[in-house]
Amino acid sequence: MSSPFGGLVLAGVFVAEVAALAALFVWGQATQGWLLGVAAAGVAALAWGLFAAPKARFPHPVGRLLVKVAVFGSAVVGLWGAGHPGWAWALAVFVVVVHALTLLPAVRSVDPREY
Repeated sequence: MSSPFGGLVLAGVFVAEVAALAALFVWGQATQGWLLGVAAAGVAALAWGLFAAPKARFPHPVGRLLVKVAVFGSAVVGLWGAGHPGWAWALAVFVVVVHALTLLPAVRSVDPREY
């Protein structure tokens, strides 16, 4: 049985993932132009799809953790480096809170492939 709260938290996780890709684009665009922005977001999306997605091609708990830390960490650092420290803090706090909520029993019982 799916929990509405669990679905809401999983939607928050998805928003965090999309925000991280947008942040990487912002960093790349501010650093070298739109081409680096697209490349940075594309590499992150590829790594996420291969190792961290619910239906990852190479699922492994350690690989998933490393990719998540790399993507979210580089997104926060990139926003900061691009001159957006407020947005960097907001993304960091949002990512930590949403991922902490995924540890709740009501959320852990939800299958992310249902959404």
